[in-house]
Amino acid sequence: MYKNIEKQTKLQLKDQIDYQPGQVVSKTLVQNDKVSVTLFSFDQGEEISTHASGGDAMVTVLEGCGRLTVGGEVFLLNEGETLIMPKDIPHGVYGEERFKMLLAVSF
Repeated sequence: MYKNIEKQTKLQLKDQIDYQPGQVVSKTLVQNDKVSVTLFSFDQGEEISTHASGGDAMVTVLEGCGRLTVGGEVFLLNEGETLIMPKDIPHGVYGEERFKMLLAVSF
């Protein structure tokens, strides 16, 4: 089920994805009809524009600071903080600074 990540190995999730200048980088760890787990890195000023998801989405910031807008409400999340974004509610993500996050979506 998991891919693109070592199994039976102690690791830091933030070390499993690198920054790229001027880009949002993603690395899929799990993708099926029930769940999606993805690592993201955002260069400062980069974003994923507003969209909606067919499942509840949980974001945990692994490094840095990101701005999440959910249903028009703005949240600044720092390392170690988590936010749940309800399904079908428009949301977007912006790199206030370079940051990394783990996204888990359950359908």
